[in-house]
Amino acid sequence: MNTIASFTVNHDTLQPGMYVSRIDGDVVTYDIRMKRPNHGDYLSTGTAHSLEHLFATLARNSAWADRVLYVGPMGCRTGFYLLLRDSVSRADAIRLVRDCFAQIAVWDGAIPGATRAQCGNYQDQDLDGAKAEAAALCDILRHWTEEKLNYEG
Repeated sequence: MNTIASFTVNHDTLQPGMYVSRIDGDVVTYDIRMKRPNHGDYLSTGTAHSLEHLFATLARNSAWADRVLYVGPMGCRTGFYLLLRDSVSRADAIRLVRDCFAQIAVWDGAIPGATRAQCGNYQDQDLDGAKAEAAALCDILRHWTEEKLNYEG
């Protein structure tokens, strides 16, 4: 069996940030790493769930909405996957993530889609945690460049 591309990245040296994980035709998968893998500090499920609702909603309501294919959490709880059409430039992809997480960091309202009728686990939310983690990612991505989108090693 072939090893999938994301399993070839050395997770022991991977740092938080934003990376191009793979390109499939006209689809680019970005890894939005919020936590350093294998270091004991992970997103709580409530925090990840709130981030997912907010990030997906904001990305799908952005200027690039028609090119956002997927926003979802990593099972390891270290970040998120963002799948975009390749018509979104690398610089605009960084801008999209920065903009979404800057909005999450100061979110002062209801979490979109967090009602019983809209979500299968609507009570497992942590908005304060999501805001704190979003602010931390904003600091990491403040000076992120297209050159940094490539995994090292």
